Amino acid sequence: MAIFVYAENINGVYKKAAFEAVSYAKAIAEKNGDEVTAISINPTDDSAILYQYGANKVIHIKGESLKNFSAKSYMQALSEVFDGNIIVFPHTTDASSIAPMLAISKEASLITNVIAAPESIQPFQVKRKAFSGKAYMEAKAEDTKVVLSVSQNAFGIKQVPVEGVEEVKNLSISNDDIQVLNHEQSSGKLDLKEAEIVVSAGRGLKGPENWGMIEELAQVLGAAIASSKPVADIGWRPHSEHVGQTGKAISPNLYIAVGISGAIQHLAGVNASKTIVVINNDPEAPFFKAADYGVVGDAFQVVPALTEKIKAFKG
Repeated sequence: MAIFVYAENINGVYKKAAFEAVSYAKAIAEKNGDEVTAISINPTDDSAILYQYGANKVIHIKGESLKNFSAKSYMQALSEVFDGNIIVFPHTTDASSIAPMLAISKEASLITNVIAAPESIQPFQVKRKAFSGKAYMEAKAEDTKVVLSVSQNAFGIKQVPVEGVEEVKNLSISNDDIQVLNHEQSSGKLDLKEAEIVVSAGRGLKGPENWGMIEELAQVLGAAIASSKPVADIGWRPHSEHVGQTGKAISPNLYIAVGISGAIQHLAGVNASKTIVVINNDPEAPFFKAADYGVVGDAFQVVPALTEKIKAFKG
């Protein structure tokens, strides 16, 4: 039974989520002694990168009509080369728009937001996040074909180097659908949805001129920077950094929230974080109820002190 995986790239460079998806596909393949075939569209990265995570074969789809992302045309391209029972997607924005259409096209079951290796392959049964990450459920596929997406930072990246081969397919796909001409990136060096550590701040910082201490803490931790919706709405930070129900949903290993009250709309985007640390001068802030660790204090004193302690620890 061939296991396929969509190795997503952005501007030709493989995303961290692609490595996690390949690692997950490899874990499935090892249960049955199968091989992993990774599919990518117009990558510039070397296929050897994917061999490191267990891809036995990489199908490199080339096509001028696929230069700009379109969920419909990308689905059609994947459909032409996918001929297995299982295909794994990363749970990214782009991949999550392709997966449902491919499931319909192949008459397959669709399971999203998977967080663990499957408990069984036939029937396919696996644990997934439900209710915006507030709960977990066991999902079981009734069909023999399964399309699934792996929640970011849930399964992890595992290097299982293999000898792989590459196959190039030139496809001409009609691309008259809505296209994404460019991807807006956060101003930080790290992709917000893929970051393992995220430092976020809200209106408690009182103004954009005070964001320097957040950026310094993030730099010391090797973290991405995020913000609450009100901060993005008033122009203190770019909307690409907004996390929450109407922004990006993230699932880092560590989420540090500074000066954010913790409204339910914000929690909906961050409650999948493995550990949440809240820094707020209001002991009644709702966010403390969802926090694993809480610090009641002035952010302008706590954050610089925390940064210095981390610097000293690393030094």
